[in-house]
Amino acid sequence: MKTIFSFGILFFLSGCSILQPQNLSVNYPPYSKISAGLFEIKSFDVYKDNTTLHALVSGLKTEKDKMQTVRYLKSTDNGKNWSQPIDIKNNFLPALAARGNDVQLAANGENLVAIWQTQGEIPNSGALVSVYSRDTGITWHTGKNPAADDTGDQSHADLIADKNGYFHTVWLSDPEENGYQSLRYARSMDNGENWQTPTKLDDSSCSCCWNTLAVSPNNELHVLYRDMNPRDMTLLSSNNQGESWQSKKTIGEFNWHFDGCPHVGGGIAFDENNAFYASVWTGEPSKSGLYAVNSDNQRPVKINKNATHSDIAVLDNRIIMVWDEMSAEGTGIFSAQSIDNGMTWSASHRLSAIGTNATHPRILSVENHALVLWTEKQSKKSNEWVVSWL
Repeated sequence: MKTIFSFGILFFLSGCSILQPQNLSVNYPPYSKISAGLFEIKSFDVYKDNTTLHALVSGLKTEKDKMQTVRYLKSTDNGKNWSQPIDIKNNFLPALAARGNDVQLAANGENLVAIWQTQGEIPNSGALVSVYSRDTGITWHTGKNPAADDTGDQSHADLIADKNGYFHTVWLSDPEENGYQSLRYARSMDNGENWQTPTKLDDSSCSCCWNTLAVSPNNELHVLYRDMNPRDMTLLSSNNQGESWQSKKTIGEFNWHFDGCPHVGGGIAFDENNAFYASVWTGEPSKSGLYAVNSDNQRPVKINKNATHSDIAVLDNRIIMVWDEMSAEGTGIFSAQSIDNGMTWSASHRLSAIGTNATHPRILSVENHALVLWTEKQSKKSNEWVVSWL
């Protein structure tokens, strides 16, 4: 399939949006759909460990099902082919997973850890659960709740493994005395079987935006999350595997004051020199849209005023950003690239087909390509899981 754009001028100045190219025939990159044996996909996560891609997916087996099934599968050829999915059987309450509050997976060799939120007594609220595998996902065992509390609301988790083999997770916990939810952190040093006592990283974070964990090449730990006041994206870092955390740093400084739930987190990636590149969104009326920010000068460069959910990756000398964007043809997945450390960006390129509602893209670097994954829905059809290559 292909679509036609008309040619226009590109603006690369900070704070200026990228205009679409016009009168240019653009072919969609090849992509395929992964069913994982499910009728409808509700949530997914993909984690790269060396040359293996590990995936966790949740969804409904049949149209009549009400409870989500959680499954694991992997790929050893950069996402072109995937193993037969394995059900993660457990005695937990139903999974409470959706795009933006996805199931989470991390891997270190044969050791895998998975975390997701379950449905508690209060609708759309519940505790975290964790499982772990010591044989690359063949068998799974019930772990401890990293929050050390099986009641209340524990949502929007992220999970990662560092170079020492420690597993780290962050999540949003019950409101504090100030009425705001807090950002919590826990670490496992035994491959997910147990978790150390959780700590509070911020006692007033946004209550509905996903959090993003990343490990830089020098093995420092970083978490990107949306703060409360102002509602700007914020970065916390640890240079000792989570023992302590450095003072938080605002990414973008849009000074957005907002009393509500934007449901938009951000993405972060590092190059070989430990410089970071972040994709951040703001709803500040005079500045609203998606921006790129790099650690060298912290100057936000506007990518698109209509974009929302995004992710970012470093691939050789390129920085690639992906996002979803509403248009007359439905919500689509788009990408743009930079070859000068995020200072200027190419025109945007549509990845998803017109006529589908596609959302919440993820991007990973795999050898000489970027792997982009998202979920999309066509009219009168169930939600599907899609993978493409750039």
